[in-house]
Amino acid sequence: MCRMNSPVEALARHPGTLDEHYQHVRATTVDLIRDLQPEDTVVQTMPDVSPTKWHRAHVTWFFEWFVLKTHKPGSRAFDDAVHYLFNSYYNTAGTMHPRARRGELSRPTLAGVLAYRQHVDAAMCELLESDLAGDEIRQLVTLGLQHEQQHQELLLTDIKHVLSCNPLQPAAREKLELPLSTSPDAYEFAPGATGIVSVGADGEGFCFDNETPRHDALLHPHAMGKRLVTNGEYREFINAGAYREPQLWLSDGWATINERGWNRPLYWDEALETEFTLGGRTETDDNAPVCHISYYEADAFARWAGCRLPTEFEWEHAAAALAAEGNLLGSNAWHPAASGTSQYFGDVWEWTSSAYAPYPGFQPLDGSLGEYNGKFMCNQMTVRGGSCVTADDHIRASYRSFFYPDARWQFLGLRLAKDGHV
Repeated sequence: MCRMNSPVEALARHPGTLDEHYQHVRATTVDLIRDLQPEDTVVQTMPDVSPTKWHRAHVTWFFEWFVLKTHKPGSRAFDDAVHYLFNSYYNTAGTMHPRARRGELSRPTLAGVLAYRQHVDAAMCELLESDLAGDEIRQLVTLGLQHEQQHQELLLTDIKHVLSCNPLQPAAREKLELPLSTSPDAYEFAPGATGIVSVGADGEGFCFDNETPRHDALLHPHAMGKRLVTNGEYREFINAGAYREPQLWLSDGWATINERGWNRPLYWDEALETEFTLGGRTETDDNAPVCHISYYEADAFARWAGCRLPTEFEWEHAAAALAAEGNLLGSNAWHPAASGTSQYFGDVWEWTSSAYAPYPGFQPLDGSLGEYNGKFMCNQMTVRGGSCVTADDHIRASYRSFFYPDARWQFLGLRLAKDGHV
């Protein structure tokens, strides 16, 4: 029987085999919150935010429910109440505690959640070393690890919102490694491809079902911005009175900013001089990419600049030729960084003008896992590229994430595009 390595040991090992990768991902989740206090982990500040404790339990429930329950004979459930408390949205798997009330879950305690993780990790370790670990199990475990990496990002963006609401505005991590600020070049455009191109997952390595099937898309003449829009450029938009100009805004966007009183990105102060980060409040770097803006704000900025947002297929085709690397979780910055690069990967998720919808011929996974992506293909917008808190081995050009157009608590920013040839 194998043992789970300590978080330090697991993080130090390069994940090779699936059991090593399992240990590495699970240890990363632990390491991300090493500087938090127990009290930090139980707070919920809005319905979109889940407590850190809940995230740690939910990703564990995923392995217990979808892997151990079905594929490890004689597997003992840790606690029957866990299923109701930590199921997220799988209606076919049974009832669940309401998302907006996860902050009420003072029990199980944090110690109880840690015991739950240890229980499941021990069982998973046995399974991965057994003769039962065939292709089906390995595929499920891989999906579970990708799922946990998604929640690592959510854990950090959620705790950022939690700590920002605390009058003390404490840091989630005291020592982060922000690179030196680099002045960006003037905003320029590069010609994009025109005609029929192939998009979607190419069959190499892991992908989610919403990245399939690979298919043809028609690209009209267009140009893509060579970099992300910066804080300094967004401040010009604010100072120009754009939040008071209805002609720049979609109808729903205009209604939203007035209803909620938005006049700047989330986490910026009223003077537009500082912003809250995972390292605490700091001076806003005008050279860094703007983030924590909604689709409505990104779209309005693009209109104000005489441009538009790219479609998700324009974005994917431009990014497909590039290495999927950048300011991601492994950089230990946990914040968008000023850079002279194209920044297609990392820093901020980039809003596109594309509604989150199924590809032609899309088929969700069988069973409860079919609820993972497909049922959310309504009323949401597609974002691409990952962010400064996306796991380094979790992103690729075909990766599609999605948010409602009023979402701002994620690291969401923009790149400009425009019609015609440059």
